[in-house]
Amino acid sequence: MYAVIESGGKQHRVETGETVRLEKLDAPEGESVTFDKVMMIGDGADMQIGTPLVEGGSVTAEVISHGRGDKIRIIKIKRRKHSRKQANHRQWFTEVRIKEITKGQSSGT
Repeated sequence: MYAVIESGGKQHRVETGETVRLEKLDAPEGESVTFDKVMMIGDGADMQIGTPLVEGGSVTAEVISHGRGDKIRIIKIKRRKHSRKQANHRQWFTEVRIKEITKGQSSGT
């Protein structure tokens, strides 16, 4: 069974038992988090597609850790102008383990 959820403005395809890195969530380590923005739930040939969300569908996950990703270097250069601008960025993330996917109500499609 798998689901497509929205978190941090991005869509993620998740399965039970999978570990996923998401945008930083305000939840302490070890706490359970419920995602209600479920766009699709699939279980073999049975599939529920939301319009835009699946009614009653939810995904429960456990927060494993928080951290920062690898450093990304941003360099902007204007040719022949002796102009250069540099910056660095490290994005915060939350690592979660998917515990349970709850199906929504069938809409008959």
